[in-house]
Amino acid sequence: MNQQKEMAAIACRALEDKKGQEVTVIDISKVSCLADYFIIANGENSSQVQAMVDNVEEEMAKAGYHCTQREGYEAARWVLLDYKDIVVHVFSKDDRRFYDLERIWRDGTFLSVQELEA
Repeated sequence: MNQQKEMAAIACRALEDKKGQEVTVIDISKVSCLADYFIIANGENSSQVQAMVDNVEEEMAKAGYHCTQREGYEAARWVLLDYKDIVVHVFSKDDRRFYDLERIWRDGTFLSVQELEA
């Protein structure tokens, strides 16, 4: 498993551990130079969104990966965690529907969490 896939798998497991909803992985490496993977999930409320973000940061740090930039944590409506090779987006349910990153990045390759771990 390459490093980027490993990072994405760790982030996905961390989101799922905190009951993240609709965890989606998009491989954008062939359509953008921003990152290799976008990981998108949502929570039911701001407390859950923050718990999901905290768990991603903790699990990634345990694996030796550190976030270079975090945005939106206090409002907990759209939190962005930038790990250079992967970008994790954690939304409130309503904001996820509004911004619809899956539609914007539909040219990427959608992967299941199981495909990351294979």
